[in-house]
Amino acid sequence: MLIRRVTPADRAAVRAVTAAAAYKPRDEVPVEVSLADALRDGSWALPALSLLAESAEGEVIGHALCSWGRIGAARTANLSLLGVHPAHRRRGAGSALIHALLGAAEALDLPLIVVLGDPELYGRHGFRPSTDVGIVGQEPGWGDVFQVRTLTAYDRSIQGEFIYPEPFGDV
Repeated sequence: MLIRRVTPADRAAVRAVTAAAAYKPRDEVPVEVSLADALRDGSWALPALSLLAESAEGEVIGHALCSWGRIGAARTANLSLLGVHPAHRRRGAGSALIHALLGAAEALDLPLIVVLGDPELYGRHGFRPSTDVGIVGQEPGWGDVFQVRTLTAYDRSIQGEFIYPEPFGDV
């Protein structure tokens, strides 16, 4: 498996794997695909943190995308989407994408990454409830599902409510 940055030539393959990972029979185009397109087409996506997982045969089997949000005046990264094609789940692609994202975020001197997701999955990668560091999500009911992974450049003064980028308001 290879983890690499997404290029413009990968767009169709990334859309296909995102749709397969999120597919719901009643949805013609899953909301995750539309959200990824809106984030990429606007100024919210972080190209250095838009990664894909390729099989040994060169097939796109997973995708991760971070976007900019904010806490007060601080721009902060949000793991907006993580998906692995159902035929390739439970083989380490999701974990490999998360590890690569964390390494790239460290290299960019980002202070933290937030995510709204399964505490069991993200907890294995060092994420913890955001309230542990004084950060809250936009919905109080999210509780421990709204998580944060602090990085080396973390500054304890970054506290308050995390605000998602504009395209999240449309989902």
